Amino acid sequence: MKRSVSRFIVFVGISFLVSCGSIQERPFPKHDYRSVVNKSLDPSYLKKILYSHYNEWQGVRYQYGGLSQRGIDCSGFVHLTFKSKLGKNLPRTTGMQAKIGQEVRRNDLRAGDLVFFRTGKSSNHVGIYLENNKFLHASQKKGVTISRLDHVYWRSNYWKSVRV
Repeated sequence: MKRSVSRFIVFVGISFLVSCGSIQERPFPKHDYRSVVNKSLDPSYLKKILYSHYNEWQGVRYQYGGLSQRGIDCSGFVHLTFKSKLGKNLPRTTGMQAKIGQEVRRNDLRAGDLVFFRTGKSSNHVGIYLENNKFLHASQKKGVTISRLDHVYWRSNYWKSVRV
């Protein structure tokens, strides 16, 4: 009996040592953003990510300073979208987001570019360009929605666009 117990302990010990040797030392990352960022250069892949994100957030109400599905503002939505879907950490506010990246002409917009609007004396608005004059944003009236750049309101308040 003692002999079979000691054989069992030796067997378990060897099995443990062999299996532990195959365990990787580095922790598995929560998200492997490298593949997303590389694929994000492909406009069709990026559009797919953005439309999928829209489906998750569609209709979430606007809340100034909000940063969750209970309520979110425009810059918070852009910040969370880039962080969770593209692995890019953008500033939290519209003013700071407007200072990053490279400015692009309205005619040269690509999926993922940020579009900015002057909506009041001291207020701005931001969204994410999709395609065909459409952009994704958190609207004060409709919550998270898709709007058109050529709509009279957005066209008249357009400020600039940047590529991050």
